[in-house]
Amino acid sequence: MIVSTPLRAIHIGPIAELGPDRQPSAIAKHPVTGRIEITPLGLAGDFQADRAHHGGPDKSLHHYPAEHYAAWKAELPDRSALFQPGGFGENLSTLGICENDVCLGDQFRLGTALIQVSQGRQPCTKLNQRFATPDMLERVLGNGRTGWYYRILEPGETRVGDTLTLLERPLPDWTLTRLWQVLFGIEKNLDDLAWLSRNPLLAASWRERAARRINA
Repeated sequence: MIVSTPLRAIHIGPIAELGPDRQPSAIAKHPVTGRIEITPLGLAGDFQADRAHHGGPDKSLHHYPAEHYAAWKAELPDRSALFQPGGFGENLSTLGICENDVCLGDQFRLGTALIQVSQGRQPCTKLNQRFATPDMLERVLGNGRTGWYYRILEPGETRVGDTLTLLERPLPDWTLTRLWQVLFGIEKNLDDLAWLSRNPLLAASWRERAARRINA
């Protein structure tokens, strides 16, 4: 399967206060133009407020499909102004590939960098404040429109218009949609969970989640 799509937007952002509780968050990001460095921990100039759950080697870049925003606008029309690329705190925005098109361990060339899919995004309650919707977290958990994370195999540079090109797919049966269903779905598949708990291509925190679910 050939996966190739142009990069439509790049977003970075500082840490700022979010919602009535004024919690520190870097979910509100802004677009950048020109070439930007991709370091081992992500884009130069990008920040994460909660380093326990965001950022780090396994979550260096967040990708969110731009086509999801049309679905969100249809679902929550009174919040449509908030559903714009960058709204979910993503660094990379594209059209043409979603969670069912991307697999765990996929390696992509982006500009001069080499990046690898490490896990889906696990949403948190800050989405409720970001979109002024009390059940936003539950909605994302239910529909799986989460986006995903990359680790950086080779640092480099990129810019809007560069092509995100799949180079290697070691696990073609493990789409992010399937990964999400195994780790967060209602049914428990013990064989799949055991396999994921041992797979080094999966981010460490999600390997631990797989192990915990086996005994839950």
